[in-house]
Amino acid sequence: MALSEFAQDQWFAACPKGLEALLAAELGTLGATATRETVAGVYFTGPVALAYRACLWSRLANRVLLPLARLEAGDADTLYQQLMAVDWGALFGPEQSFAVDFSGENREIRNTQFGAQRSKDAIVDWFLGKHGKRPSVARKDPDIRLNIRLGGEQAVLSMDFSGGSLHQRGYRLEGGAAPLKENLAAAILLRADWPGIAARGGALVDPMCGSATLLLEGAMMAADIAPGLGRRRFGFEHWRGHNPAQWQALVADARGRAERGRAATLPEIRGYDADPRIIRAAQENIARMGLEKVVRVSARPLAQLTRPNHVPLPLGLLVCNPPYGERLGEKEALAALYYELGKAMAAEFKGWSAAVFTSDLELGRAIGLRSHKRYAFWNGALQTYLLLFDLVDNELRSTRQAPAAAESTPGTSTDTEALTEGARMFANRIRKNRKRLASWRKREQVECYRLYDADMPEYAVAVDIYGERVCVAEYQAPRDVDAQAAERRMLEIQSALPAALGVAGDAIVYKQRRRQRGAEQYEKRDSRGELISVQEGRARLLVNLEDYLDTGLFLDHRPLRRRLGEEASGKDFLNLFCYTGSATVHAALGGARSTTSVDLSNTYLAWLRKNLNHNGLDESGNTLVRADCMPWLEQAQGRYDLILLDPPSFSNSAAMELSFDIQRDHPDLVRATMKVLRPDGQLYFSNNRRGFRLDPALSEEYLCEDITKVTLDPDFQRNQKIHCCWSIRHR
Repeated sequence: MALSEFAQDQWFAACPKGLEALLAAELGTLGATATRETVAGVYFTGPVALAYRACLWSRLANRVLLPLARLEAGDADTLYQQLMAVDWGALFGPEQSFAVDFSGENREIRNTQFGAQRSKDAIVDWFLGKHGKRPSVARKDPDIRLNIRLGGEQAVLSMDFSGGSLHQRGYRLEGGAAPLKENLAAAILLRADWPGIAARGGALVDPMCGSATLLLEGAMMAADIAPGLGRRRFGFEHWRGHNPAQWQALVADARGRAERGRAATLPEIRGYDADPRIIRAAQENIARMGLEKVVRVSARPLAQLTRPNHVPLPLGLLVCNPPYGERLGEKEALAALYYELGKAMAAEFKGWSAAVFTSDLELGRAIGLRSHKRYAFWNGALQTYLLLFDLVDNELRSTRQAPAAAESTPGTSTDTEALTEGARMFANRIRKNRKRLASWRKREQVECYRLYDADMPEYAVAVDIYGERVCVAEYQAPRDVDAQAAERRMLEIQSALPAALGVAGDAIVYKQRRRQRGAEQYEKRDSRGELISVQEGRARLLVNLEDYLDTGLFLDHRPLRRRLGEEASGKDFLNLFCYTGSATVHAALGGARSTTSVDLSNTYLAWLRKNLNHNGLDESGNTLVRADCMPWLEQAQGRYDLILLDPPSFSNSAAMELSFDIQRDHPDLVRATMKVLRPDGQLYFSNNRRGFRLDPALSEEYLCEDITKVTLDPDFQRNQKIHCCWSIRHR
């Protein structure tokens, strides 16, 4: 049975599905005289020099293959005989190594491992028969890599000219979670017309840059750097038909072009990511390419994204590969992140173009802007979409916009003349407190704070500001207080606040706060599910003002969260009884090497997941654990440098075997926590039990310091019993 051989000038370039047309056009620019698209690849015609250029310059191909023969392969014996008929000596010698990549199955050859083994046997036996010695089989870095693709009863034999996937440029040793392949990143930029934008002096910005793949591919395009220049080796280098002089001439030309490109005036290329660890990896990738002066990255959450303003940039491309549900978390937790991206696109990048890559069109719609073009790609087995946006006249849909502002609302009455005397007194105290806290708020950039906390005992409420919203919690009146009088004073508060704060009445949420036991403070009171985003330092945190007594953010712990963020860099952080994980977000944004958050509530772990996603943080270095903390600590294997222990005062959750009382049980809890704290580590132990006393025995065993006073900001100086906090270290 004779072999069917291919013409010597026939080649095949493989690529991800969806890139075939782009690849055919690219091969045409490299000199291909004929191209034919097929699924996940392009056949093309040209001399060996063209295949060299494709390996060196293709930004889109996975591999360049030299098809050798079409084989009959109805069963393993037929495949063996056909391979024995190939003149292997024309490709390589017995002193060299080889590997076989085998794909496909049929009724007789039922798995790829068996097909690969029979193919290797045939090649080795051919050399033994011809030369009396055999080449070695090398799984890693073989001299010659062969490709056999089985379909039905025929197989195509090719030599892998590239010797490994061409998407591996050599600059990326480490990526973020679910890194984008380099050739897919190049396709995104080409579809978004980045080369044209760069030629017109436009900039490139990636607000969630990860390991900087999109930025580096964009810089290489702008600087005319061949993507294959950084590769260690190619598959043709040990092929007996290789022309080293021709190849070296092509490489020398590419190096010259790259040198001139780096020396030219290049576009502004900036990237940001919320995770400092990922930024460090990105900087290392950029340094490997020698593009530190061109590509600049820094740690910045999405909520702080602005257009670079040191030079006028009226034109540019914002490109982004945000997380999507299949890789990094729940889809519902990501909708707020996508909308945050849409807000930044509309507010900061008017006149630019934008390209967003996602696997979920529903998340793409959550951006809130109109996409004028959509392309379908495949990222491995996952179908993905590239959405293109023109930001010239693209208005953000208002379906998720926040209510009226808390500072001042045009058209809102500030007249207090119609108020009762008591209401005027309350309004005046609100204004006085606001003025007293103004300089501190401005200096520390505090957006969420306690404005009033039963300053006048007869008006027993707490008034908290959450960005543009107001939350009022009414303390339960003592039994000796007349119920009608308490109701009248609440009505006075409700009439006074809009005037005192300059807000609309519907921007204020009212609740009644009672002394709680166990999980009562966490029980649902409504089911609106509205989460609003507020700023706290570097973090953007999601709060719910309607559904629970507590909002998801304990304002009194703001200084402790700030301290944790400042101390977390390079450390393993543990957050016990983590609630909605605001401290975890601060630690992660502060550069923690890892974070682990433990809580018994699925609801609050899901909330933490949303907070992470809202800040552009994924779960690759941020572990969420649903568990009762005490049993978990008894079995914990890890060790931590920085720990926050902030348990409830009391809990009798049905998910726990025993009830928990902080005064009774804290010695055992602290000791169990100290066992997982590294010798030079730091534990912060906090709780809000009135009259709590630390067990003196703990001070004998550990270095314990009461730091309550320094963990209270000016808005809680009046109520210094709201929590107690200790710094605890090993002796």
